[in-house]
Amino acid sequence: MLRGNFSARIDDKGRLKIPAAFRAPIAEKYGHSLFVTSVTGESVHIYPMPVWIEIEERAAGIPPSHPSRNRFFDRVNFFGQPAEIDRQGRVSVHTRLRESAGMAGEVDVFGKYNFLEVWNHDRFLTRLEQNPFTDEDARALAELGI
Repeated sequence: MLRGNFSARIDDKGRLKIPAAFRAPIAEKYGHSLFVTSVTGESVHIYPMPVWIEIEERAAGIPPSHPSRNRFFDRVNFFGQPAEIDRQGRVSVHTRLRESAGMAGEVDVFGKYNFLEVWNHDRFLTRLEQNPFTDEDARALAELGI
């Protein structure tokens, strides 16, 4: 279970040092192979490879002619690359994705149950301000049992 938020930095070579609180559970449960990608290019999603393979298998069940399936694969493959956690606990973020998501300097790494989401710190603060949690959100979650 990956949860919480930890600050980290993207170094000059485009590598993210995965916070230890996330690195250990990922390595223990899934190993060191990852898929680093995004659908929108606004943030970076880091999936343990077994989690990513499950997503691909579910998507493979959608007819190849389905436009949403094609747009999904176009984007995750445009921004994505397989990666490995190195001995120092770092992972490289593809140049194209790093530039699109503004991945330089201080970033926030969020646990999202079975994958990590990485945001440029300032972009995420702006996102929080522009998209407040509303009463409608609370009602929708209550209907789902949360």
